[in-house]
Amino acid sequence: MAWPADLWNCLRKGFSIEKDKPQLLTAQFKAFSKQLPLMYVILLINSWILSATHMSSAPRWLTLDYPIVLTVICIIRFSFWFRTRKHEPSLASTMHALNRTTLIAGPISLSFTIWAIMLFPYGDAYAQSHVAFYMGITVIGCIFCLMHLRPAALITAAVVNISFIIFFASTGKPTFIATAINVGLVSGIMLMILHVYYRDFTRLVDAQAQAEALSNENLRLANIDSLTMLPNRRKFFSELYASCMQAEQDGSRFAVGILDLDGFKPVNDLYGHSVGDKLLFAVGQRLLKLCDEDTHLARLGGDEFAIIITREMDDQALLLFGTQLCESLRRPFMIADTLIQIAASMGLVTYPDMAGNATDLFEHADYALYHGKRNHRSMVTVFSTSHRNMIHLDASIEQALRKADFSEELEVYFQPIVDITTEKIIAFEALARWVNPILGPVSPTQFIPVAERTGIINQQTRILLEKALTAAAKWPAHIRLSFNLSAHDLSSPDIVQRIVQIIEQSKFNPRQLDMEITETAVMHDIEQAKWATEQIRKLGCGITLDDFGTGHSSLSQLHALSLSKIKIDRSFVTNIEKNPASLKIVKSLLALSRDMELDCIIEGVETTEEMAVIKEIGGSMVQGYLYSKPMPASGTEQWLHKNAMVTA
Repeated sequence: MAWPADLWNCLRKGFSIEKDKPQLLTAQFKAFSKQLPLMYVILLINSWILSATHMSSAPRWLTLDYPIVLTVICIIRFSFWFRTRKHEPSLASTMHALNRTTLIAGPISLSFTIWAIMLFPYGDAYAQSHVAFYMGITVIGCIFCLMHLRPAALITAAVVNISFIIFFASTGKPTFIATAINVGLVSGIMLMILHVYYRDFTRLVDAQAQAEALSNENLRLANIDSLTMLPNRRKFFSELYASCMQAEQDGSRFAVGILDLDGFKPVNDLYGHSVGDKLLFAVGQRLLKLCDEDTHLARLGGDEFAIIITREMDDQALLLFGTQLCESLRRPFMIADTLIQIAASMGLVTYPDMAGNATDLFEHADYALYHGKRNHRSMVTVFSTSHRNMIHLDASIEQALRKADFSEELEVYFQPIVDITTEKIIAFEALARWVNPILGPVSPTQFIPVAERTGIINQQTRILLEKALTAAAKWPAHIRLSFNLSAHDLSSPDIVQRIVQIIEQSKFNPRQLDMEITETAVMHDIEQAKWATEQIRKLGCGITLDDFGTGHSSLSQLHALSLSKIKIDRSFVTNIEKNPASLKIVKSLLALSRDMELDCIIEGVETTEEMAVIKEIGGSMVQGYLYSKPMPASGTEQWLHKNAMVTA
């Protein structure tokens, strides 16, 4: 029959510790550290009270010597469990403590039981009843205190109750026989309650363990970027705050870097987001191979990644490491049988010399990144004191911009654009000038980026455009006006419509107006830029692509904008007579403009040597200090009349 084996397995399970459940063992240990000291206190108090009632009748070794030995044992066990109340022992220590408690439960229970039974013959009927009461009530208290460790509770109940029932049933006295039966029934019910409680306790611990595991998994997922499987933005900032605290305690130095991909958006536009996602994963894996245990890599979102370098490095070593990261991303990626080439720019900042907290670290690294992208794209920029001074200046400029009366403080200056084949002025470019009552004259290279970042640029554009159109309306009919638009000016239909209204309501012929936009503005949102330029073209205006050659746009995308002109950036013109690479670039761009049937303006011409080269390679329209610096509106009419180039 199977039932004896099942019964044996059930008993074996009830009297054994579940070693395969570490969370349960820990919960049992914590419960025991609070309950067992109380059990030993109850046991000793009850025992010494029983001993006191037998002092006059029982021998000294039973009422004093034997209880002292039991007391010493209890005090030792009490001290152990009392000390562990606020400790978090290892799993091995927990297992050892619970095993030891289970093993000594039998001997300790038997020792107290034998002692109580030996006291029974020495008293009168009241004293004997006290022994029975002591054994019955004390075992119930012990079962309650041991209920979180089922084997110890069962062993204690078995030893005491079996001894109690056998002994008192054998006395032949009806009262004690009835007491034995009552104690047996109560103990049985107690054991049933113990079994149910222990089962519920085990289930509760298991449920808590599962919930904790699920919470840990959710926390892990919440800190992992699902696309690249790198730590995400949340985890990055958690690591950043922890690194700041550790560095503050240690007095150590560490660095934070932000890396942004150059040319990633065209990949998405040309090949689709699926290829873009695979490229981001490949970028993360390539960067990860260059990181060690002291370098924490994360993806912030989009095509931005971040690193925390906890080993101390000087600025030169940091620059070298950042350059290695960027160089690694210049190597082509093979994605879905397509060879893709991108680049990366990076900003680095060090703690504590350049930033003293996590917020400043991130903001300064971000500033270094985008300062680098504006000035020397696809390279590494380490945040320096000059950058900090620029931030303070930007903050002052921002405050002044927010309080400025642009109608009074903004002025439009104009720089002529000359056709060098006829030596005639064909246009003026409108340039913003700002004189603040507090800051004085502020360079456009300083206040325009701040105005763009804060969203103030749209208000400035409207005022500058109105002033430029008003001034241009006084020029001869053949002189064109060239006006610059920010990426923000193309960002929404409402803003574009306001610009269109200003042009329509002016007295200047829209067909003589060229709106200049940069490659950066186009690539920010090419579909919106295409729509915006179409609205402007409907008025008869021309569209000039400014700073051509400095961006990362594709020719097909630019051609879709219905451009009328391109403007070659001055960075390619400076010292062109000494720089063969610049010469080749300008020649190529001129040839490209002819192939695309676009006019080409070369800006930044400042010397006769530069002009001679431009004439030699076929340039026709130029702009620069060689002819004139920017002048106020009042000076344009005087300059036109005095300069012989306006005549036929």
